[in-house]
Amino acid sequence: MPGPLADVLSVLAVAFVSALVPLVNIEAYLGVRGAVSAVDGAERMWLLGLVAALGQMIGKLVWYRVGASSLEWRWVRRRLETPTARARLSRWRERTSDRPVVAGVVVFGSAFGGLPPFAIVAVVAGQLGMSVTAFFTLGLLGRWLRFSAVLGGAEWLATLLR
Repeated sequence: MPGPLADVLSVLAVAFVSALVPLVNIEAYLGVRGAVSAVDGAERMWLLGLVAALGQMIGKLVWYRVGASSLEWRWVRRRLETPTARARLSRWRERTSDRPVVAGVVVFGSAFGGLPPFAIVAVVAGQLGMSVTAFFTLGLLGRWLRFSAVLGGAEWLATLLR
């Protein structure tokens, strides 16, 4: 299945797998793909960046749900039995619910810049009860910009090396 649809589907699949398996690096895949095909213009760069971001965010929703459900696991509940641990979790929940802009900046910043690691941010966002819509939307925007920049950089290098 060669062609544009195959490119889109392969980027989507690799992005999804990379969201779940840290050893699969979507940036490296996009860099090589962009350098080989020279991305074929800005529209294609933005499209493949969006597709990669969608694949990543669908995968990160798995980590978000793991974080949200982890508070129900018996060994986690035992750790939260101490007043100190309960107070700490409560304090962080209040901080994020009282300051949704700060929580949003952290999600966007992690999705775009990678620090703190976005997989960890996804789990913590689920644990703290962040809105899944806000998590997905801000993560998607950050990832889209990140992956489009990777593709644009690969296109620039491919052009430079010709």
